[in-house]
Amino acid sequence: MSLLRTYRIVSFCKSTRITTQSCPNVFRCFSSSQGLQDDIKVSQDAKETIGFIGLGNMGSQMSMNLLKKGYNLVVFDVYPESMESLKAHGALVATSPYDVAQKTKKIITMLPSSPDVKEVYAGKSGILSGAQNGSIFIDSSTIDPSVSKDMLKFAMSINCSYVDAPVSGGVNAAKEGTLTIMVGGSAEDFIVVEKLLSSMAKNVVHCGSIGTGQAAKICNNMLLAISMIGTAEVMNLGTRLGLDKKMLARIINMSSGRCWSSEMYNPCPGVMESVPSSNNYQRGFGVQLMAKDLGLAQNAATSTRSATPLGSLAHQTYRVMCNRGYAKLDFSSVYKFLREDD
Repeated sequence: MSLLRTYRIVSFCKSTRITTQSCPNVFRCFSSSQGLQDDIKVSQDAKETIGFIGLGNMGSQMSMNLLKKGYNLVVFDVYPESMESLKAHGALVATSPYDVAQKTKKIITMLPSSPDVKEVYAGKSGILSGAQNGSIFIDSSTIDPSVSKDMLKFAMSINCSYVDAPVSGGVNAAKEGTLTIMVGGSAEDFIVVEKLLSSMAKNVVHCGSIGTGQAAKICNNMLLAISMIGTAEVMNLGTRLGLDKKMLARIINMSSGRCWSSEMYNPCPGVMESVPSSNNYQRGFGVQLMAKDLGLAQNAATSTRSATPLGSLAHQTYRVMCNRGYAKLDFSSVYKFLREDD
């Protein structure tokens, strides 16, 4: 029996409310072949094809969640080894951003910086050069809001759409599908992308027009950096005063000093499992990326004449860390940085 005919029979049974109880013989014929059952499941569950470009610590986890949710994926990264795991799980590997755009009309990008976004979208072999009419692009990078506005203009010039959709929550949240995603773009485009983004996130928030997602993200990350430095300072001080590190963390987290950095991402090694501080500060949100985000926040503060003294100090701290060999370590390594004299 052909898959098409099988699908029509299943559809007929559904439309006429035939069930396994009311007509068991109809369904029993399908149970004789596991392959046929699998074909039926595929015909019912198959979803649209999504492009995903940028498969670093965050992008690799986000894209894997899309595969788990049943989406077909076309992926690309400048480092071929980053695509191997996804390929093994069924993703199609593309040869360039242009190639991705030729194969799908919904594309997510997760890239390190504004220059990378410009190159992937508007550069040679970029997305825009291969885009299909009516495509929509979802950029989850953390970049300057002005770049997001430029990308929207480019997309609209070829009858496509673009939203900025940076994420928060870290690698663990990306893996667990519990990210918060802040979306900037039109209300119509938000409706188009909301279900897809919800496959990777616990919270999907429409912040307003293009660039507002980026604005929310850089504000959040500035606060995150400040709180991480504060948590690292307190954990360092407390242990030097003779306090047990786990006890100190427990007290903080049941008291007024509690914050995400202390409760979910403690920077002191040995306090929590499954966080970068207990893995030599590997595979997290890099110091270099945090310094970049803090630079974006400082640029925004300058342009809006907003006083951000603690944000400025945090930016200086992470820039110094980059120059001291911490650039590729997780940003919670500020704890290790503060203890360099040990």
